[in-house]
Amino acid sequence: MKTTNEDLFLIGPDGSERPLPPPSAGAKAAQLWHMVRLGLRVPPAFVLSTRLCTPINRCEVEAERTFARCLRQGIDYLEHATGRRFGDPRNPLLVSVRSGAARSMPGMLETVLDVGLNAETVRGLIRVTGNPRLAWDCYRRFVQSFSEVVWGIPPDPFERRLAASKRAEQVEHDYELDPAALERLTIDYREIALELGAERIPDDVTEQLSAVARAVYRSWDNEKAKVYRRLNRLEDLAGTAVTIQTMVFGNSSGRSGAGVAFTRNPATGEKELYADFLFDAQGEDVVSGRRCPGDWNMMATKLPAIACELTNGAARLEQEFSDVQDIEFTVENAQLYFLQTRAAKRTPRAALKIAIDLVREGLIDVAEGLRRVGDIEPATAVITRFADVAKPIASATPASDGVASGRVAFDSERAKALSDQGDPVILVRGETSTEDVLGFGIAAGILTALGGRTAHAAVVARQLGKVCLVGCTALAIAREGRRATIGTKVLDEGDWLSLDGESGEIFLGKREIVRDPPEVELATIEAWKLEVGRQAQQGGQT
Repeated sequence: MKTTNEDLFLIGPDGSERPLPPPSAGAKAAQLWHMVRLGLRVPPAFVLSTRLCTPINRCEVEAERTFARCLRQGIDYLEHATGRRFGDPRNPLLVSVRSGAARSMPGMLETVLDVGLNAETVRGLIRVTGNPRLAWDCYRRFVQSFSEVVWGIPPDPFERRLAASKRAEQVEHDYELDPAALERLTIDYREIALELGAERIPDDVTEQLSAVARAVYRSWDNEKAKVYRRLNRLEDLAGTAVTIQTMVFGNSSGRSGAGVAFTRNPATGEKELYADFLFDAQGEDVVSGRRCPGDWNMMATKLPAIACELTNGAARLEQEFSDVQDIEFTVENAQLYFLQTRAAKRTPRAALKIAIDLVREGLIDVAEGLRRVGDIEPATAVITRFADVAKPIASATPASDGVASGRVAFDSERAKALSDQGDPVILVRGETSTEDVLGFGIAAGILTALGGRTAHAAVVARQLGKVCLVGCTALAIAREGRRATIGTKVLDEGDWLSLDGESGEIFLGKREIVRDPPEVELATIEAWKLEVGRQAQQGGQT
């Protein structure tokens, strides 16, 4: 491939003076550019283009040279923008490394945070922040994430060690572990990775960054990404970009945290801010589905100024893109940072309502409204409800509307087997993992013990029009993964279970479902078609 200036894009405070990045920069780069141009607080970043994805995965020599040059120039830019230095033992620069395809693929590609930590820079982070807990929490997160993403180590051994540490320290939550416990965890995590066959994490931060960026490019070809592209008819995409952004720390204090906000309800289409937030957390805690976040009201009560700033920023982004936005943000010591925005994934029912409302509000015209609903099958936009009344056995947080009734499966393979027998399936999982994307495509509904409404997997389920309930505290899945309990009720694979995505209620047994078409919305769409047809006819006559 030929080296051009289309391989590196810089995003920072002076971004309004730069032209909009080309398509080869990926959608995330363009969205960051828009946020900077609007004056929102965005951590400086640089982006390696989609053009490098396939050549790097093939180890092409010229691409390797371009890749190394772009990393070096990009880090130089971040050091100039922040006044910190990558690998500096006194004032270290840390970065996040994320994907950035031309079309959003939530949770399908890899992310690693806190890149740039080693035995020296962790001490430097303590010196510059005065916060040893932050430094060691970031380091243990980095060791786990690097080991999983770069070396392919499964998360379970790390999670078991974390659980053991919390038991030993007699605490319930990660954020209650003190610096000494987190330092021991970091050491243990490194040993776990080595015992499971990984190489030692490089102390050289440039080597760390190169390995992680390569892993993000490589994740384009992982199985869940391929399945997602097939389910969403995105096979024509050429690859992902790599976004490298200055770290901001949602795990730095009680006035810090991470969250996700939708500018409208992506399940129903209602015009309301739909947000999840975790105090003293990093972004992956929210979107991974491994923790149950708090809601918008909790954040608004404790950080009212941040809530107001976020609300205003979200409204500006919806106006800028003329569409509902899915926004990732971090609060560091009561300072709000916008990390990402993208068109929100939504249920078919919500897509109809949102398109109609945006036309009425003047954000889009009728022709654009028709384009946005053109791929929606009327059968997928029906409003479903149970025909009878029953007593629930538990409840959870609704993440996608409608109702579903099906046979219980505890993994994607079993879900496929039950579906092949002709039965609808309810996928029951401990957390909303995007590893289950094949099961999402098969299942009529999803139920999880952990996770929030805005976790990546919940977003994907919603987009596919699947009923989804998350954060069911009464649900416990047996270690062997073939049986679960909900309260005192036992669930075996193949048992019937029913979910109500409106109320969040969970029912034992099979229930009859009534499907009501959204007649008002469909009538509006038909009226649009007639209007566009008349306009086309009049245009042809003139």
